[in-house]
Amino acid sequence: MREAKVVCRELGCGNVVAVSRGPLIEDGRGGVSLWSCSGNESTIRECNLRVGGGPGDCNGEYYHNVICSESVQLVDGAGVCSGRLEVKSNQSWASVCEADFDQQDAEVVCGELGCGAPAALQGGLYGEGEGQTWDKEFQCKGNESLLLDCDTSDRKNNTCLPGNAVGLTCSEPDDVRLVGGGSRCAGGVERYDQGEWRTVGAVDRFKEAVAAVVCRQLGCGSTVSVLPGNTTGEIGVDCSGSESSLRECETSYSTYFISPGFTVICSDLLVQPDIFLTDSMGGVSRGHQGPEVFRGYNFTITCYTQPQYPGGSFLLTFTGSNRTQTQPAVNHSAAFLFPAADDSHQGNYSCVYDNYVFSHNFFSESELLSLTVTASPLPAFIIRHVVVLLILLTAITTIYLYYKTTRRQKRVNRVSSMDLYVDANAMEMVSLSSRAEAGPGEERAAQGTE
Repeated sequence: MREAKVVCRELGCGNVVAVSRGPLIEDGRGGVSLWSCSGNESTIRECNLRVGGGPGDCNGEYYHNVICSESVQLVDGAGVCSGRLEVKSNQSWASVCEADFDQQDAEVVCGELGCGAPAALQGGLYGEGEGQTWDKEFQCKGNESLLLDCDTSDRKNNTCLPGNAVGLTCSEPDDVRLVGGGSRCAGGVERYDQGEWRTVGAVDRFKEAVAAVVCRQLGCGSTVSVLPGNTTGEIGVDCSGSESSLRECETSYSTYFISPGFTVICSDLLVQPDIFLTDSMGGVSRGHQGPEVFRGYNFTITCYTQPQYPGGSFLLTFTGSNRTQTQPAVNHSAAFLFPAADDSHQGNYSCVYDNYVFSHNFFSESELLSLTVTASPLPAFIIRHVVVLLILLTAITTIYLYYKTTRRQKRVNRVSSMDLYVDANAMEMVSLSSRAEAGPGEERAAQGTE
């Protein structure tokens, strides 16, 4: 990568976007091997060269294909993916005014340089530069491949104030990973190259430097240990240790220079645990400054971490006091019960997860939980209980009235049935009585009439 930076600089073609390999041209021409470039040379001739006598003398019998950004570059930054933005205009480089550039424009630039998403965009972040200023306003949609493919318009303001040159930081590309270690911060080193993931190898004297770059690029802290691997390296890497990403290191494809793969363990191995507050009696509320616990109520502080490695323990710390509690991690969590809150419980708490992995003790601490202890809000307490009692009383009254109405209706229906039965019997009795009082002639007459 250092040699590629020199090539792009010498050609006036901006930043390095990619370095790939191809088969050596079989036309009998001799090869040239670059043994060392610092990356700051103006021309490739300033590097240490070795002229070969034939195609087989080239490193790995391959030529290197360098892709430069051509019209966009980030300068004076910490690496390829950060710096002051410059655009090539009339064979010279021009800074871009912050007012003429936005987030969508930044996405196009980061993609054009082969970097990740924009992480910071700020005027004057990497100085002002000494050249001219770009005189157009970019209007990218965010899906263009090149910045100069975006639409532009005349600048609304003819001046670009000092301190407003665009400084851009892109995240590093996701072309490095650690595999087989149970964490994104531990495992064998692999790099995405030529469309596939390849095992990275390095000679012993460069392994520590390579490991430092890998941990830095992944955001995993610093190197804890470097262990031998059990796979054969497919590409060789040589780093100084100060690079921001692995692609800035020197890469070799020759089997002569490639060593076995290796395992890197970074300090930020464990994910950050979570901490939260619970209660079972309604004694916790949310205040303006965070959770509040009423005096005399119990509360529980729970520590939890995502499943990574079995075992481990949680240490609950309390700032402002030497009071700590420790519990083993059961199902990746631990609960600390406090039976009655008082003023001594007020303060900041944190969970520290501890686990012994890869022959080392690793720690990871949660964010602070700020807890306030307050007096119990008696009026609110009474109102809450009165409301509950009223709800219960209303429910009981409703059930009683419904039951009473149902019983009354059943009684009315039963009385009505009995009245009908009595009326029918009475009519029958009246009819029999009338016939008994009538004489035989009247009865026969009545029967004849019937």
